[in-house]
Amino acid sequence: MTDAPVDATPITNRRVLKIAIPILLANVTIPVLGAVDTAVVGQIPDAAPIAAVGVGAVILSAIYWVFGFLRMGTTGLTSQAAGRGEAGEVAALLTRALMIGLAGGVFFILIQPLLIWGAFRLSPASGEVEGLAETYMRIRIWSAPAAIAMYGITGWLIAQERTREVLWIQLIMNGVNVGLDLLFVLSFGWGVAGVAWATFIAEWSGLVFGLWMCREAFRHSAWRDWARVFDRIKLKRMAVVNTDIMIRSLLLQGIFVSFLLLGGRFGDVTLAANQVLLQFLHITGYALDGFAFAAEALVGQAYGAAAVARVRRAAVLTSMWALGLGVFMALAFWAFGPMMIDVMTKAPEVQAEARSYLPWMIAAPVIIVGLTQFDGIFIGATRTADMRNMMFVAFVIYVVAAWMLMPLMQNHGLWLALHISFIARAGSLALRYPALERAARAG
Repeated sequence: MTDAPVDATPITNRRVLKIAIPILLANVTIPVLGAVDTAVVGQIPDAAPIAAVGVGAVILSAIYWVFGFLRMGTTGLTSQAAGRGEAGEVAALLTRALMIGLAGGVFFILIQPLLIWGAFRLSPASGEVEGLAETYMRIRIWSAPAAIAMYGITGWLIAQERTREVLWIQLIMNGVNVGLDLLFVLSFGWGVAGVAWATFIAEWSGLVFGLWMCREAFRHSAWRDWARVFDRIKLKRMAVVNTDIMIRSLLLQGIFVSFLLLGGRFGDVTLAANQVLLQFLHITGYALDGFAFAAEALVGQAYGAAAVARVRRAAVLTSMWALGLGVFMALAFWAFGPMMIDVMTKAPEVQAEARSYLPWMIAAPVIIVGLTQFDGIFIGATRTADMRNMMFVAFVIYVVAAWMLMPLMQNHGLWLALHISFIARAGSLALRYPALERAARAG
């Protein structure tokens, strides 16, 4: 790990793709793992184990999701330190991220009875399902420190354009998980507990492998220079950045949760159709993440080096690639959307209902490009207060739009309100972009 600025390398199409493509490939593996978990436990001739794994995984994912700020904040701060050529600070940031992740995981282990109790009060299930889900969660919660610390490792690697390592970590974790799923459930007959133990071992294996990928940082004495690691100003900056991102993420989650709840007003069929179509948005988000992450790394490095022209080039080049991908996905949804709906649900009434709202999904990839890219750009520049504030603006606009449009257009009005919130997020951040460049120029 040298003290030479990473930002000296020209920002080219090849460099953008080198960052983005491994992230695209890594994200492809995420739904595959969930499908394997379901398929393996589905070999048990009983519905309860499938439901239990699904419920337990969703609850833990929601809990861990709270720490998603650690990935984004670490990327922004580390990319800027790399752009300034501060190798010592890059190493110290890894230590801080790992400490936050491990501490967060230990906290969840300590309060696990409260978490499990609260989760089943919010989302009650049958006694059998709750019992199996509790077994699953009580095993998996012990890998919470590893799962959350991985957010920090992932962000740290992305900041330095090392997304190939991120892909390898994902492949190793998923490979271990799938292999142990088959062994523990099908060979040993451990059922739900086998799925949980497979994930537990995979997450700790991922952390160990991730630390090995970060071994260069541990060769720099700054990773254990405790005066630097616990520097009050640096810690305060990290806390502010992470808090802003967490508030922004909670507001975003509020939009999607309320979208599902409001959709329930139009009946079970419409609610099911909305759930199916939201998978299109998840697919779009996973795909566009590659170029958003590229923006985080490249903008962050340029911002740290106070190179305004490079900030702009990174923002434009990554966004052009993202727009191209968005248009391609819109065309794919137009051509194959009905077939995708039929794969995701076999209920004829839900299929028909989902098709009636498919145009919203065809438009979504192009509309979402703006907000994902501006998120990446502002994360790289750690302009997280702008992200928080503009997310609040978008949230308010969404609430007002839904209130006005739903009585007039029913579920179409709800989808329109959601798309308006997408446009509001992108548009409001676009208005703040000149301030980002001015801040970069000021250094």
